[in-house]
Amino acid sequence: MRNVNVIEGRTSMQLADLDEPLALLATMLADAERGHGRTALVEGGAALGKSALLDAFADQATGQGALVLVASATESENHIPLGVMSQLLEEAPLVAEERRRTDALFSSAADHGPEPSAPVSVQALRSLYSVLLTLAEKQPLVIVVDDAHHADPPSLACLSYLTRRIRTARVMACFSHSEQAAHRHTAFRLDLLRRPGNCTLRILPLTRAGVTKAVAARLGGETAHRIAAGCLAVTGGNPHLLEGLLADQPATAASFDAAVADGYGKAVVSLLHRSGSRTLSVAQGLAVLRSADGVDRLLGLDGDSVAEALDDLTVTGLLSAGEFRHPAARAAVLKDIGPRRRGELHAAAAELTYLSGAPAVVVAEHLTLARSADAPWMVPVLEQGAAQAVAEGSVERAVDYLKLACTTCSDERRIAQLRTSLVRAEWRIDPRVAAPHLGSLLAAHREGLLRPDDAVVLIKALLWHGKFDDARDVLVALGASPALQGPGLAAQVQAIRLWLRCTYTPLLEHVPKPAPEAGGRALEPPAAAHRIEAVGALEAVLSGEPAERVLTQTERVLRRTRMDETDMDSMESALLALVYGEHPDRAELWCETLVEEAVARHSPSREARLRSIWTEISFRQGDLAEAERQARLALNIIPAGGWGARVGTMLAGLVTGLTAMGSYEDAGRQLAVPVPDIMWQSRYGLQYLQARGRHHLAMGNPDAALSDFRSCGDHIVQWGLDAPGFIAWRNDCAEALVDTGDLDAARKLLQEQLSRCGTTAQRTHGVAMRILSSTLPVQRRPEALHRSVELLEGSGDRYELARTLTDLTRTHRDLGELRLARLIGRRAWDLAQRCQARPLASVLGAALGQHVWGLEADPAPAGSETVISRAEQRVIELAARGYTNREIGRRLYVTVSTVEQHLTNVYRRLKVTRAELPSVLADLAG
Repeated sequence: MRNVNVIEGRTSMQLADLDEPLALLATMLADAERGHGRTALVEGGAALGKSALLDAFADQATGQGALVLVASATESENHIPLGVMSQLLEEAPLVAEERRRTDALFSSAADHGPEPSAPVSVQALRSLYSVLLTLAEKQPLVIVVDDAHHADPPSLACLSYLTRRIRTARVMACFSHSEQAAHRHTAFRLDLLRRPGNCTLRILPLTRAGVTKAVAARLGGETAHRIAAGCLAVTGGNPHLLEGLLADQPATAASFDAAVADGYGKAVVSLLHRSGSRTLSVAQGLAVLRSADGVDRLLGLDGDSVAEALDDLTVTGLLSAGEFRHPAARAAVLKDIGPRRRGELHAAAAELTYLSGAPAVVVAEHLTLARSADAPWMVPVLEQGAAQAVAEGSVERAVDYLKLACTTCSDERRIAQLRTSLVRAEWRIDPRVAAPHLGSLLAAHREGLLRPDDAVVLIKALLWHGKFDDARDVLVALGASPALQGPGLAAQVQAIRLWLRCTYTPLLEHVPKPAPEAGGRALEPPAAAHRIEAVGALEAVLSGEPAERVLTQTERVLRRTRMDETDMDSMESALLALVYGEHPDRAELWCETLVEEAVARHSPSREARLRSIWTEISFRQGDLAEAERQARLALNIIPAGGWGARVGTMLAGLVTGLTAMGSYEDAGRQLAVPVPDIMWQSRYGLQYLQARGRHHLAMGNPDAALSDFRSCGDHIVQWGLDAPGFIAWRNDCAEALVDTGDLDAARKLLQEQLSRCGTTAQRTHGVAMRILSSTLPVQRRPEALHRSVELLEGSGDRYELARTLTDLTRTHRDLGELRLARLIGRRAWDLAQRCQARPLASVLGAALGQHVWGLEADPAPAGSETVISRAEQRVIELAARGYTNREIGRRLYVTVSTVEQHLTNVYRRLKVTRAELPSVLADLAG
């Protein structure tokens, strides 16, 4: 007979797969029935199927007429003397005298107290052996003991005594035994291995074929083919883990679901509790530390014991290369630890990792999970960890670290600095979350606890939340602070001065003016210099400087921009300098890249602010639907009530787009949203006034529109923000005046606007020429409108171009030039469709009649499969010229995945291949 038979582990669901080992055990039972006693030892890691095999054999032996006595040993009961023997004989068919004798033995053992290591008397051994042998004389006897490694020593002594004396008895004994290091060298196991006639069966994890078969039995063969590899990677072939995992997988799974649910986690915990206390403890230490290195010091165990436990966990399929095979396993182990013990372990891990020189973010994570930071070294580590977490894009973790530092620090000045850092971090997630800290920061400022740069953060936060007077008071106090005379602070003051000049101009008079630095101007700190350059570019554009002068400067700022380091105001300023400098195409490329980075770094607040800018960009390109989409995305991240004064820009973009698309009721609902008073003291209020005026004009109320436009213009002139690329208020006023019939006043404003446009403000210049044409006799209009078309084609604004072409269509119709009107009208109609500008389509329909076009009166709905966005068009233009996706990404400053996404959309919508892109471009040009 073979001494060792290596078989593959099976789950209890698949008894048919146990045919081979069961057949071997049946042969041994047949030998025992003929008077040749046999023993079998079933070994393997935890939960690999040993119990399933023993259960199946017990059922098989009972069916063949054998008397089967079964016991299951557990670690929690191994202190009960003769506890396993009592289980075996509990249901045995003993006569009254035998029952009295065995009960007396068990009672006597129990009377000696919980001392399972006490030796069993020879008389007791012989008595129990005699009882079992008597049973075997009546019918073949099968003794089955599961988890024999947990059996109490007196019971093992009895079983060992029995197995040494069954060579000629009709007895077969079958034991399952752990292979874990703690049980590998027990005397009982070694004794069985040496015994003639013993057969050892070793259970191994499932292979790929075994996992596939198990999955097929549960979910079907087709699903098994798709997910077997993933199941094997997560479970290591452990049947118990596999069964828990399959409980979470639907039969229709298209692929393995890596987001493992509760069934797998419960199986992990169950397996560990069956593996022994030491193995469980090592698994918990590994879950806390995330690394096997240091587990021995964390738990106070010797290194060899920990190494053996880790090997055991690897054999069972829970670990691979010293790590949990799946994050859900670690999460389940952590959850299973009691809250108090988990906190103790994390506190010990924090000190351990700190002393070993681990990164601050690692130590801070342990401190946060321990909810304790009472040692002097802990607050600085939490602060350093927060800075590292922000740099890695884990802003939520940084917030947790700083909150703990604030609650445990006792130094008031340090607390003020920590709370400022907390405001900065929370701002990246949602500005509303920072509001509760403003009161304490104001109090700290009044007590002189805030540094000047922290005071600047407070000023911006107060302004966002509408506290104009408090922000003014902090500015005044900052100007009187002696600390402002220190080296390098002039740069910070200059940065805030420029920002207020562009954003909250009425506050500019309260900005402190530090004295000149002794010995000449000191070098500006890099961060402050970056802010000055970015905000300075926007200030130059808003002041009316030619945009081309600052374009190079702005793009240099953006090339140096990193989402983890740069002040958000610097990013916004640089992007808006491009937008108001009439370079929306360049701004869109940068904006798209920065949004992707904000999403990747989990900075929803920054994403929302960037999408707000993207709204402005899209409208200035004539992409009305995209403007609406970006605005709604931003408002989904931060609702209107959380934007503070900036809600003016946010609502302005949405209202302007909706009005241009003819969604007047929706635009009216947006204008009914409450706005804070501070908005009227900011640049954002100017944009809101313009949007509201355009809505009034579209609704046939030119007087109300003119009032808003003039109010907007008065503030723009007063604040020195009269740049044609920002708000061309004179154009807006002129358009309202044309509606009221005051053509002379309109012409005067337009001439003034044209004189301010220079050579770079093509969009504003083109719009002014369109409005000017409406003040001229019909015979003179074509010249002005053709000039408008020329300028607007260069600006890239499809919507304004469509408006000019619509006016040109009507002009040629009025002149009786119907063929030319229809030709131009067709192009106007196509542009109106792409812009989804329904009012323009209605005007064209009224001008020449719907039958002229052979199309529906309304333009294509949002999401039309034939619409190609400007971003997609730029990509396919380069692809058609033979550039690779990577080269396209470098040229357009977007990621390769973005390029691939745009191309995929074009291929799907137009049903073309890459080779056919040149013809697509020709069609678009036509």
